[in-house]
Amino acid sequence: MKEASQKKTEQDDKRLTLLGHLEEIRRRLTWSVLALIVGIVVAFIFAGDIFDFFTSRADPDITFIFTEPAELMGTYMKVALYAGLVVAMPFFVYQMVLFVRPALTRKERAYLYLLLPSVLLFFLIGAGFAYFIFLPRAIDFLLGASFLPDVAVPMISIGSYVSFLARMIFWIGVVFELPVIIFFLAKIGVVNHQWMQRQLKWAFVAAFILGAIITPTPDPINQTIVAGPIFILYVLSIGLAWLARRPKKASVVAEESQE
Repeated sequence: MKEASQKKTEQDDKRLTLLGHLEEIRRRLTWSVLALIVGIVVAFIFAGDIFDFFTSRADPDITFIFTEPAELMGTYMKVALYAGLVVAMPFFVYQMVLFVRPALTRKERAYLYLLLPSVLLFFLIGAGFAYFIFLPRAIDFLLGASFLPDVAVPMISIGSYVSFLARMIFWIGVVFELPVIIFFLAKIGVVNHQWMQRQLKWAFVAAFILGAIITPTPDPINQTIVAGPIFILYVLSIGLAWLARRPKKASVVAEESQE
């Protein structure tokens, strides 16, 4: 009877722990959705400026059109959505930090709080790479590939052009978050630099797979332009994982020294 009662108590404790985690996840998701809504509202105010920024580097010979009554408004909303995600991204990471904070030491918490500005910084670096380096080359290839027959004049809708730029800039910026994510995971002990070094060849393959998924062009040149920085970011992440490594416990160090 005593053992049965003890097992029942343990099961009740596990159930309460699971419900507590689910409630915490629900709370963090609620705050994240609210932050996204605020970010979209703020971004919608500046959607016109973002539009001008996207179209400013287009070929002067291109005349943008729209073919549906709601296309222009829908494109504004898409731009506001992507920009809202960017604005709310540091808050998303902050909510994730709050979720795992109880399992972290005080020093690890300090590292994570200092890490939050890096989320936006690395995203902006990736977005700048996409806008200034990758996209001009990709668009030139798509519109002026020499092997395609010259039988049509491009008439590009404003919706497809701006949506294409916003999507590419956003996802390439997200990929550039890899060092921040790896540092975070290494700090809480999920990954370590030794494991990442062993996965180096698979990371090389994954970089080119991601490059093929992100880039809309079939040529290997644009794929390599994206895959190269992804692999370099992975190598950089190995160094960050080494910096973020957890100190070994004294008992473990003593055992290793005896061996």
